Amino acid sequence: MNRTPVVVVTTSLTVATVLTASFLVATSTRGENTSFASSAGQLDVQAVASGLVNPWALAFLPDGRMLVTERPGRMRVVTPEGQVSPPLKGIPEVWASGQGGLLDVVTDKGFAQNRTIHFCYAERTGGGGRTAVARATLNDGEGRLDDVKVVFRQEGPLSSGNHYGCRIAQAGDGNLFIALGDHFSPRDEAQNLGNHIGKIIRIGPDGSVPPDNPFVGRDGAKPEIWSYGHRNEQGLAIDPASGDLWETEHGPRGGDEVNIVGKGKNYGWPVIGYGVDYSGAKIHGSTGKEGMEQPAKYWVPSIAPSGLTFYTAKLFPKWSGSLFTGALSGRMLVRLQLDGNSVTSEERLLQNLNERIRDVRQGPDGALWLLTDSSAGRILRVSPSAK
Repeated sequence: MNRTPVVVVTTSLTVATVLTASFLVATSTRGENTSFASSAGQLDVQAVASGLVNPWALAFLPDGRMLVTERPGRMRVVTPEGQVSPPLKGIPEVWASGQGGLLDVVTDKGFAQNRTIHFCYAERTGGGGRTAVARATLNDGEGRLDDVKVVFRQEGPLSSGNHYGCRIAQAGDGNLFIALGDHFSPRDEAQNLGNHIGKIIRIGPDGSVPPDNPFVGRDGAKPEIWSYGHRNEQGLAIDPASGDLWETEHGPRGGDEVNIVGKGKNYGWPVIGYGVDYSGAKIHGSTGKEGMEQPAKYWVPSIAPSGLTFYTAKLFPKWSGSLFTGALSGRMLVRLQLDGNSVTSEERLLQNLNERIRDVRQGPDGALWLLTDSSAGRILRVSPSAK
């Protein structure tokens, strides 16, 4: 069993009392700022755009504009000033049911030359849903995606609407890591290498299988699998300093995890873990088992981490090298201080904002850019206060 040091948080989450209505960014209009305290000084939070329906992912274009997905099945281009385009045409049909819909989007490393994007979404088939991955050419001048091609479809028991996972990270060699959830009900399949349930896969941009994947040539195993034993992955990011792949996933009641994902490793779900079922019933045989990895960090109770980014810019010099994640049920932004591959401390930010944070990205301006998850979702820019 991996003995990576584990950091656990057991502090109960409480919703901060809002002293005045004007303190909430939720009451502000585009362009207004609200200030929050942090270890890096006061933070200004600017509402750049609003009126998005359950925005799920944000990807920056080279000119500073953003691609933003909305879970009902729309993708838009948003300027840094907050101008929101009409929905792009050419999006495949998505199954926007439960937690499913149009989910993650990233730009290709060669985007400046090839205009290629990669995105994933819930696709209906038969009596349920599965995660599909597509690539396309962005033709924003004409408001559409061209050359859309589905390059991967998840195999295994279908979802009734839950736990699609669906985060994407592109490595330096161009290959894509894609997080695939356990679909909630068939959770035991996360240990079955014969399907893609509860797995992180690694594929080429065209859907091909890299020959050095860990289970290539193994009977009864899907060759796309990179790691297994995952539940509902909601954040995926590559450490620019080390090249390591980091991931966040939701536990049941308790046991949300931060994992450093290794080639061919088993992350234990549902055999080991730190949570209980929603009914309070026991799920796991224990918290550890030989041959199964321990998280770098876990939360009890859950905060529902979502979105993940490493901070490398100079706007917040005190935070260089930190790992940021949004929190849905926790309604905050979380900063994790790292020492190599160890999480040494946690800072909880923007709690009085009282918003479900779905995604967090480092912008080309060095600011942190957030998406709030609601039917009136917003894009927020977090920067040092000028005061």
